[in-house]
Amino acid sequence: MGLTKRIVVISDTQMPYEDKRAMRNVIQFIGDYQPDAVYQIGDLMDYPTPSRWNKGTRGEYEQLVIKHSDYGKRYFFGPMRSVYSGEFGVLEGNHDLRPRQYLEDQAPALAEFSQAFHFSRLLDFDGFGVKLIPPFHKVGPDTVLIHGHEIKGMSQIAGTSAYNHAAKAGANVIMGHTHRLGIRRHTSQYIGGKATRRWGFEVGNLMDVRKAQYLGAGGVANWQQGFGLLYVGKYDVSPHAIDIFTDGSFVVEGERYGALKRASDGKFKAAA
Repeated sequence: MGLTKRIVVISDTQMPYEDKRAMRNVIQFIGDYQPDAVYQIGDLMDYPTPSRWNKGTRGEYEQLVIKHSDYGKRYFFGPMRSVYSGEFGVLEGNHDLRPRQYLEDQAPALAEFSQAFHFSRLLDFDGFGVKLIPPFHKVGPDTVLIHGHEIKGMSQIAGTSAYNHAAKAGANVIMGHTHRLGIRRHTSQYIGGKATRRWGFEVGNLMDVRKAQYLGAGGVANWQQGFGLLYVGKYDVSPHAIDIFTDGSFVVEGERYGALKRASDGKFKAAA
């Protein structure tokens, strides 16, 4: 592959509401694939208790922030670091910031302590060798990472929100937030001039949609499970959307990862 770097980008795991099978398969894939870097670009955690959805309800009084943080360390950072020791960056999403935002909004006299509730501390980034990365982190030539809540506006068409942000930012944008998986490209050029290609990439989600209670009864989400794979060269970045199928499997470079095993009669085998 020469000097091309391989980077895995995941988003919107929403722990503890992740799809456990998909998460397990992606982590195992990262261990097998050993990319040059891994980025989780926001909403690693859900932190439901201090959310606006729980305002004024019984849920607002539940003591779950520490419990859920321990869950994230045990089932995400621990397993990831057991198979992958390389560069690992995490970006703060709008769900990740809920604990400190709640403190600032609801208890202003204690706002000076809000950084103690920053998710990077709750999840012990330093202990796991994880770097907190800022929005618009440059990941390659003319290409940046954001979560997606930093810029207003959202489209129902996968890839379009990211492309709209890219047009504003003047750089290729890779983002989460929408829970959609797609890439949208556009090329501009005048006759005889040099073509400029710009693209936006939404990298899907690893959430179990059945646990998204805020959708309401009968709610249907235009979401797609998946993640992003980037080939980063000296002068360009090639984005690839990796679909995660209903059995939790996915295909990368012609190889299927995480497929459920079937017996000769076609039925799924029982777990060992």
